[in-house]
Amino acid sequence: MVAAGFAKMGIETARRHVFLCPGPECCAREAGLATWDELKARLKACGAPALRTKAECLRICAGGPWMVVYPEGTWYGGVTPERCERIVKEHVEGGRPVAEWIVRTQPLEGGGA
Repeated sequence: MVAAGFAKMGIETARRHVFLCPGPECCAREAGLATWDELKARLKACGAPALRTKAECLRICAGGPWMVVYPEGTWYGGVTPERCERIVKEHVEGGRPVAEWIVRTQPLEGGGA
């Protein structure tokens, strides 16, 4: 049953994991949710092997919505729906981070178990 859940979510084939904090501390909740809706729609439309998680807080309580793309650990701030579209196309699909919107890059050490 658990294995079927992993397969349904795409965990076995995922190449990237995108976390998005839609506020309300870092940005207006409506703006954050619009970006979240755009992220869901873009990932579904492109079929990229990526997971998405709505993170209720990424602990940076200004300048949001905040997005982090792993495995690179690329942090983007002020992610509007328009920016989200480009990040998905270039970074999530194409593997090329969008340099002008990167706030920080901090990959996780160790690479998993």
